[in-house]
Amino acid sequence: MTDRPTPMQVRSAKKAELLAWCESLGLSAEGKVEELRTRLFAYLESPPEPESPPADTASDAEEAPAAEGEQVKEEVEEEAEEEDREKAEAHAPRLKPTLDPAVRRTLDVRRAIAGRRPRFLRQEWFRHARLGMKWRKPKGNQTKLRRHFGYRPNVVSIGYRGPKAVRGLHPSGFREVIVHTLRDLERIDPKVEAARIGATVGMRRRTEIQAAADEQGIRVLNRREEE
Repeated sequence: MTDRPTPMQVRSAKKAELLAWCESLGLSAEGKVEELRTRLFAYLESPPEPESPPADTASDAEEAPAAEGEQVKEEVEEEAEEEDREKAEAHAPRLKPTLDPAVRRTLDVRRAIAGRRPRFLRQEWFRHARLGMKWRKPKGNQTKLRRHFGYRPNVVSIGYRGPKAVRGLHPSGFREVIVHTLRDLERIDPKVEAARIGATVGMRRRTEIQAAADEQGIRVLNRREEE
């Protein structure tokens, strides 16, 4: 804001200063010195106009992005809900086998035995990295692992085996049948058997087998969708 001159300064000022004040205050700079002083005196006697507060552009600018952010958030939530709805519609529950209560109880027993079964480590697995972690039966004449010395790791033994009634069944309870062609599906009982597509089957034939299995109500254990 331009400083307002005092009446004392106006009386003692020269014409150049009076012209500068008039221009800075937005007054007319025409006329003689007396006219300029009279005009300045009239301006000084009038009370200064209060400054109008600046427009609250900042709040408006803040409200606009906030509204846009809420709209974008609502759109994202709607898209997420739509995706969840599509997934729920596309999801189909897996087929379950028809089993006797006794078989189901035996499967639970096998699951409990597998949960407490120790991990069997190959002899000298910690000494040579090339041996790997895969189990191999110790056959050396002097090996302490084969002779079941107490300070050696556990050895694969008959006592760790699961119940014979459910031996070889899939964890779901199905009996697995290897399938390579569409004709192999004809010998599967959907109630107690499930298909496992062979590893040598190509993607085109695999897709055909999966579609045929869905039509016949046969579960495919190693289902793979085309990329």
